[in-house]
Amino acid sequence: MITSITPLGEGNVNETYQVTCEETLFQDQLLPGQISQEQLLRRYVMQRINTTVFPRPELVMANINILANHVASRPLERGWVMPTAIPIRHSDQTWLEQEGQFWRMLTFVENAQTLQTIGSSHEAQQVGRALGVFHHLVSDIPADALADTLPGFHVTPGYFQTFKDGLAKAVATPPFSISPELEACLEFVDQRAGRVDVLEAALARGELQTRPIHGDPKVNNVMLCSTSGRALAMVDLDTVKPGLVHYDIGDCCRSGCNRQGEETEDLDSVFFDLGLCEAILEGYLSAAKETLNSHDFDYIYDAIHLITFELGLRFLTDHLAGNTYFKVNRPAHNLHRAKVQFKLVESIEQQETSIRAIAERLRP
Repeated sequence: MITSITPLGEGNVNETYQVTCEETLFQDQLLPGQISQEQLLRRYVMQRINTTVFPRPELVMANINILANHVASRPLERGWVMPTAIPIRHSDQTWLEQEGQFWRMLTFVENAQTLQTIGSSHEAQQVGRALGVFHHLVSDIPADALADTLPGFHVTPGYFQTFKDGLAKAVATPPFSISPELEACLEFVDQRAGRVDVLEAALARGELQTRPIHGDPKVNNVMLCSTSGRALAMVDLDTVKPGLVHYDIGDCCRSGCNRQGEETEDLDSVFFDLGLCEAILEGYLSAAKETLNSHDFDYIYDAIHLITFELGLRFLTDHLAGNTYFKVNRPAHNLHRAKVQFKLVESIEQQETSIRAIAERLRP
């Protein structure tokens, strides 16, 4: 019996709820020493998938199920949990489509918490380790076994072209005007246009390879044990797909090394924390080093720099398009988000030598 349904999390895409159920254990389910029925409260995650963002949600669920089945066949690191989809009663199907809406239920990771920002080296190391454990677990899934549920996702040259098209459309639509803030962002993008293909070019040359990725390994998608602070799980698996692990590594560092978070109003306080970067990479490589080759290490700085620029570009593009992708609470919200990411890009650029030195020191 359902006892409560409450909003959960602060995601920008799907609608997410915590469902609490009262379940009864009957005599044949009781543990030794129990002599009567027991009422249990069990929690689940219920989500309505945004089909504008994920037009083929059944493929999203297929990827999640492939992931769950694969990980279930492997020995897990102590305490690690992989969220799984709950089948519909009397069916193997793990989603429900009704009145044009797509719903699913997932297991809930108990005794866990998420962070919006990282506050210590220990937290940074655990966030990095979480991504490393995830990459290690999925490293032997053939990339072509997963559906590409978001074609072009984390392909920066594609985002750059979408930005240029969106800007041209916005300029041609009255009564468009360029504010000083927007003009500064447009100039920032123009100055870095020549670097948008650095990872895709390396892929084309055969230096990098396509593998299973998480796709959105930001800080608040890592679950930490509420007691020990140890990484327990990675959630929000909708973006699991074939891609470059560098986008995951870069996004984890981008998200974790900005102590102020994506939504800060204080631009002057935004900087890329080098100490947290080192801790994240140490944690990541403690679990995933054997899955990387020499070329992979060559592009760690580029990954951190590019993914940060890419997110700022996506925020800016959505602002020009009228805020159709990311949830906003005011008209200029995505423009401000872009400014935060671009400020972070500048900080990364100023510390390029140091970031490359960290990657070199951690190289096996």
